[in-house]
Amino acid sequence: MRLSERLSLWMKADAHGVLDQIEERPLLIRQHLREAETELARKRAEVEALQAEETRSREEVARLRAAMESLDEDVNLALANGKEELARFALRKWLPLARAAEAAERRGQERATTRQRLAERLEVQEDAFRVLKERARAELAACEAPPAEELAPAPAVREEEVDLELLRRRTGGAESAR
Repeated sequence: MRLSERLSLWMKADAHGVLDQIEERPLLIRQHLREAETELARKRAEVEALQAEETRSREEVARLRAAMESLDEDVNLALANGKEELARFALRKWLPLARAAEAAERRGQERATTRQRLAERLEVQEDAFRVLKERARAELAACEAPPAEELAPAPAVREEEVDLELLRRRTGGAESAR
């Protein structure tokens, strides 16, 4: 690493350190909470989108299977009446539908598996977020509370101490200022 690169890296690190000390802790805590909440919302939306895709795949499979059943009936009718060419015609339509139905079923299963995994991770992360939120609330309360020395009442001043200070001021003047 060249000297200029090292100096640049050192100055950036130093600048980041200064900024970290300047930034307010409560502000950072709130920002991190917002970011975590936004990420959880994004993952919830992703789970919902996967659920919708899974539902669409199931509906597509059902539609394709219905069309396949109709063509199956046509094939059986054609074969029963000795019309092999008509049976072939119906099978040419049936085969692509069967492939499409299998592909849609696979897609639906993949979406269901992905959704399940993501939903499990999301549940764990939501639990962790609840704990984090409680810790953040406690930390924010501690940051916003006045320091303990401000809360403690001033120690009681005895009458004798007041008398002594008064005597010092009457006799010495400047010496009592310490």
